[in-house]
This record gives sequence, C-alpha cells and structure tokens, in this order.
Amino acid sequence: MNKHKKIKICEGITRNIFILGLASLFTDLSSQMVFPLIPLFLTTVLGTGAYAVGIVEGAAGTTASLLKFVSGYWSDKIKKRKPFVLFGYSLSTITKPLFAFANVWSFVLFVRVIERIGKGLRTAPRDAIVAEASDESVRGKAYGFHRAMDGIGSVLGAVLAFLLLPVLGYRNIFLFAFIPGIIAVFVILFIKEKKTPAKEEEPKEISIKLSFKELSMNLKLFVIVSSIFALGNFGYVFLLLRAVDIGLTDSKAILLYVLFYIVYTVCAIPSGILSDRIGRKPVLIAGYALFGITSLGLIFTSNIYSILLLFVIYGIFYAMIDGAQRAFVVDLAPKHLKATALGTFHTAIGLVALPGGFIAGLLWDKISPETTFLYGFILAIISIGLFMFVKDKTKIAN
Repeated sequence: MNKHKKIKICEGITRNIFILGLASLFTDLSSQMVFPLIPLFLTTVLGTGAYAVGIVEGAAGTTASLLKFVSGYWSDKIKKRKPFVLFGYSLSTITKPLFAFANVWSFVLFVRVIERIGKGLRTAPRDAIVAEASDESVRGKAYGFHRAMDGIGSVLGAVLAFLLLPVLGYRNIFLFAFIPGIIAVFVILFIKEKKTPAKEEEPKEISIKLSFKELSMNLKLFVIVSSIFALGNFGYVFLLLRAVDIGLTDSKAILLYVLFYIVYTVCAIPSGILSDRIGRKPVLIAGYALFGITSLGLIFTSNIYSILLLFVIYGIFYAMIDGAQRAFVVDLAPKHLKATALGTFHTAIGLVALPGGFIAGLLWDKISPETTFLYGFILAIISIGLFMFVKDKTKIAN
C-alpha cells in the first residue's frame, strides 16, 4: 500500500485526478470553442437542416463509443491506461482545426467522426484512472471534481466562442482551438501510472468474451436502462436549435449554452458528494426526472425567459448524471475489470446516439420541434420505470 500511496491535494482529490482534471479543462476549452458552433455552422453557414445536425452528432457519439469498450478491455488486459489517454487526447487535438476547411456537411461529419475516435480511445482508461486514484467512499466526489474541471473548460471555451465569433468568424475560431488542445496533451505527460504488483495480477487470461460474462446482470441491466435513456436524450444541440427557433440570435444561443455549462460546473461536485452520501440510484433517478421536466418545458417554451430557465434545469440534470453514472458502473464492476465495465457502459449509450440523434432530427424536420421533445420525455419516463429494477451496491451486499 505504501509503495503506491495516493498523493492527496485535498480530501478525495489525488495527484492523478487533479492532472486529469487539468487535461479535461484544456481539452474542453478547445472543444467548446468548436462544438456549440457546429450546429449553428451547419444550419446558418452551410445551409443544412436539423437532420444533418442529428446525423453528425449521433455519428460522432456512436463512433466514440464503439471504441470505448475495446480500449477499456485492452487497458485492463495490458494493465496500462496512460498510452490510451495520451493518444486519444492527441488525436482529438490535431483534428479540430480541420473544421475550418469544411464547405459541405459531409466533411464536417468526417472530421467529427475522426475527432471522436480520440475520445473513444481515451475515455474508459481515463475514467479507470480516476477510479483507481480515489477511495470508494469519495468516488462520487472524485468523478464530480473531474466533471467540474471539464465544465470549467467548457464554460471558458464557450465564452471565448461567443466573444470571438463576431471578430474571427467560425473558421478562424476552429483554427484557434488547436492551442488549448496542445496544452492538454502536454499535461497528460505528468500522469504517474500505477504499476500492478505481480501478486495482484489475474492468473487467467483476460478475453473479451470472459470479461463481458464476468459483469453482473445488475450492471448489465443498468447499462440497458441508461442506453434507453440516452436514446431519448437529444442533447444540448437541440436546445440551441430551439433557442434559435423561437427567435434568438446565434450569439444569444451561445450565451445560453455558457449558462448551461456554468450551472453544470457548479453542481457537478455537490452532485457527486450527494451520490456518495445517499447513493447513486436516487441521484440518477432524480436526474432522469429533471430531463423529463426539461423536455416538457421545451414543448411549451416561447420566450427567452422560459428557455433560460430550461437551460438551467438541463445543467442541473447533466451534473447529476454525468459523474454519478460512471461512479455507479465502477461500484458494480469487478475490481479487475473497471475499464472494461466503463467501456461497456460508454459503448452501449454511444451506440444509440446515432439512431437517437437521427430520430430527434427527423421528428424536428418532418413533424415539429415539439415532437422531438415529446419523444425525449416519453423515453425518460420509461427509463425511470425500468430503473426501479436496478439494485444499488448496498442492497446487493445485503
């Protein structure tokens, strides 16, 4: 234990968690100078419809998630996390400037998919580092801290996008986003990866089939429930489109996006601490319910004041589930398969991102924006009902 003693910066936040937090801060600073502009760039500059926005965002999420299980499995198999994290952040960084050269939406789709390959490679191994660098009693806080650092970067990036858009335009902002991305890659170099002693190594060969079989039925049920919810979670891009739909300018829509991430960042750590104290399940169910409320509100919103409130509620919802879902997966996973379990979770919810985004965009274009949000509300209710059958760790132990 002494050989691998965790260096704590504050209670529950160790050195590796802090470094990963910094990396996420700079990466999301880079990303959120680009990603909130993509739906606006597609619709106002390239002249595409909501269907293209749904396909681009859905394909991006699905691509990333297809790799999360594989990278998680290989990370567990070779007992190394850092190479996946470093390469993943590097790939995402070097592709973002390519958006500046897009003249058709299919090129945006291509670059978005390549960029998300980097996310797919890094996410499960990175989340496993967070799990291994934190004590179980403060795991929710650790994930909350990491998501909060991510959120700070998102706020700063979105603010920069808002300030620079009138000055630089879309394409120059995409080029400028390269700088904070490079800083994030440099920060990753300072991670000190834990070396697994021989006595802790698994005696049997880890295979994909055996690894998946070792995951409990309860964990698999949670993955199914979270996937159904993700199928209806239309994401912030449709909140932005709704803001523009009711008459807001692109710049005001970006300000609402900044507000969303400020709320998310402020609430991320308290939500993680709350999940440590009262359990992940009630926090996640409450989060799903808030998404349902947001969906209902978006059906009836017609002015800036109501949509401002809905962006706030959406920020609280996102903070409640983003870290708690990861912590819940680790709680239910076998000790030697943390990255595999996280990869399975991320892959499953990502696989539904493409059909989910396509359905949301199709409903928007072919029927009405209100139908898109009704679709999200219905799946949120179904998910809450199914979640009742998922047991938390305490009940399993009893």
